[in-house]
Amino acid sequence: MSRWEPNARGRLEQAALELYGEHGYEQTAAAQIAARAGVTERTFFRHFADKREVLFGGAQQLEQAFVDALAATPATAAPIDAMASALESVAALFADRHAFARQRQAVIAASGELRERELHKLASLVAASTVTLRERGVSEPAASLTAEAGLAVFRVGFERWVAGDADRPLADHLRESLAALKAALAGE
Repeated sequence: MSRWEPNARGRLEQAALELYGEHGYEQTAAAQIAARAGVTERTFFRHFADKREVLFGGAQQLEQAFVDALAATPATAAPIDAMASALESVAALFADRHAFARQRQAVIAASGELRERELHKLASLVAASTVTLRERGVSEPAASLTAEAGLAVFRVGFERWVAGDADRPLADHLRESLAALKAALAGE
């Protein structure tokens, strides 16, 4: 494949997932990923800071989607309803990404370094959501609690979606997880 073909970033992501699945994350080098994707190693580093970021490159987009959706929710919405709206909005980012998400999660689960990186990215998402909720006028500790609860709902729903079949959209799993949280808080 020519290095001038379009979608180098997507090809790099797919090549990395394949190689991580075949050889493991630790045994795969950026040069191997670039070669599999049909680009130079220099092109790899134009798209990603390191081989971990191939798996986490979309974290900023996810965080921005959460923040934008929270900010766009009507000011009269309760904090948890604003978070529910954000979850619905974010679920759209994962349409047609089930196979990729499943592969990605398997690679992350197999590496302590990657699990740690994932936790760091998720903590950043909580922090950004908390700030946005505060900007909406939600006081503490409600802003922090809502952001943490929203992330918990996202993680549980996402894990169930990845483990399930591709026929059910992520949004369904997120709604179910949020409903389960609300039921647990109501003592049901």
